[in-house]
Amino acid sequence: MSKILPVNEHPLERVVRIALGLALLAIVFVGPQTPWGWVGVVPLATGLLGSCPLYTVLGFSTCPLKARARS
Repeated sequence: MSKILPVNEHPLERVVRIALGLALLAIVFVGPQTPWGWVGVVPLATGLLGSCPLYTVLGFSTCPLKARARS
């Protein structure tokens, strides 16, 4: 499974993604109640998994463990 969803996000980035995802989902239920808030599922899921599919496709990683392993 690590080949499909490798950990490629920095822990701080994961926290930011989770917070952003929850904030976007909140606008579906409170505030303007717009369906655009469902976009928050994407950063929430990638933050919880610790893996960004776009990073994987582009070969990019912000995870400090990957940077140390390559040196």
